[in-house]
Amino acid sequence: MEPTRELHGTISDLLDRVLDKGLIINADVIITLSGIPLIAVNLRAAIAGMETMLEYGVMTDWDEATRARERRIREERAAVGAQ
Repeated sequence: MEPTRELHGTISDLLDRVLDKGLIINADVIITLSGIPLIAVNLRAAIAGMETMLEYGVMTDWDEATRARERRIREERAAVGAQ
């Protein structure tokens, strides 16, 4: 049996792959006028699912703070509901 590869993918397949594996975009944009650089912009973006980002140690502080805040809000709502 020969392995096969589907040549056509859907947006859903692409999004699933990007969120699972991650995608990093680096772009350097330089605007020149008459050969003289006027503006330089360095862009960096990382796109991935939260599980992938946490696996690589990205945004761990933000994730922990968000989870702690949500726990506190749920505890406050439970305390108000118990009264």
